[in-house]
Amino acid sequence: MRDYQAKYPRAVEKLEKDRDVLLTFFDFPAEHWRHIRSSNAIESTFATVRHRSSRTKNCVSRNSFLGLSYKLIQQAERHWRGIQHPERLRELFARVIFIDGLPANETRQDPQQDAA
Repeated sequence: MRDYQAKYPRAVEKLEKDRDVLLTFFDFPAEHWRHIRSSNAIESTFATVRHRSSRTKNCVSRNSFLGLSYKLIQQAERHWRGIQHPERLRELFARVIFIDGLPANETRQDPQQDAA
């Protein structure tokens, strides 16, 4: 950060202020990172509903819109990926602390292991 302080002081200030929030990603199991990296599954599902419902002429009532939306979401659900390593969810619910994607009791003690 010190390398950029002189040139981008406001950006560095914001990064330092929000550092904990920015790095929260690493407080989850490494196996789940691919799932929490993006909200695309949610966004693409609702984009499909928005796209179809705005172009459908028969959605004049609330009930017909809800029925159409339900069916579109049901179809989109077929393409969702399941969570990898669901056994890690039990650890999350048990409030196990993760550091760099590993449970705190499994983290590497020797930083030289990373270099090997």
